[in-house]
Amino acid sequence: MITRRQQGLAFAMMTIIFWSTVATAFKLSLTYLSFLPLVFYASLVSMAVLGILCAVTGKLDQLKSWHKADYVRSMLLGAFNPVLYYLILFRAYELLPAQEAQVLNFTWPIVLTVLGAIFLGQRLSLIGMAAIGVSFVGVAIIATRGELLSLSFSNATGVSLALFSTLIWAGYWVVNQTEQRDPLLRLFINFIAGTVWMAIILTLTGEWELPGRYGLMGAAYIGLFEMSLAFFCWFQALRLSTNVSLLNNLIFLTPFGSLLVISWVLKEPIYPSTLLGLGLISASILIQKLASRR
Repeated sequence: MITRRQQGLAFAMMTIIFWSTVATAFKLSLTYLSFLPLVFYASLVSMAVLGILCAVTGKLDQLKSWHKADYVRSMLLGAFNPVLYYLILFRAYELLPAQEAQVLNFTWPIVLTVLGAIFLGQRLSLIGMAAIGVSFVGVAIIATRGELLSLSFSNATGVSLALFSTLIWAGYWVVNQTEQRDPLLRLFINFIAGTVWMAIILTLTGEWELPGRYGLMGAAYIGLFEMSLAFFCWFQALRLSTNVSLLNNLIFLTPFGSLLVISWVLKEPIYPSTLLGLGLISASILIQKLASRR
């Protein structure tokens, strides 16, 4: 008989597998569809999948107890996720190699720590601050491809966008820490709003584009495995697990798995600077976690 703990680990591993493939999916999809319509179609798919998941799990009935303020808050958050976050992230993927955009985006836990200290009053220890410094050294190594002394960035705009996306993502989750409603249901409403926001943006910019077969497949894959199903699996893992710390540590497998997929599918040569930077960023996040436990 499968135990509750084993079910939690199975959902966590499914999440890691899904997230390990999405950097490659981003890069491939952007060769067939520009980033504005890609966000719209992926959000549309995600909205549909999240709606089905909420219905199947019986969560839609909870909407009856929501107040007007709950809907307004979730609609506004939809402007940050999926709209602003994925617009910035996809643009970064257009400008950078997938490996660099993916690893730079992985710094969001460090950014979350900083925002938590600023806005939630969470204590930031000296060890935590040192971890942040280590993370920024890793970022600099990736951004300059190992040429730290030259301070010559591989693509300054792409690097800036990838890092800015972490600020949006971390800020989104800081706000969500104060929410009491079901996380899957909140995400569903976020994506309803985000899909509407994206339709307005595409109309105002005149960027409406009917996707071809491969563009549609890419948007569907991203909407399913990055934006919806992965989060459902992660929420299930957290609900079922008896050791949340173990799950949080397993997430460190994601960027390394992602580099393997990038190398295998996209045929990108993995730069030594990417591996070194990722090692420093991963170490900094682990140090920060240990410091917060103490």
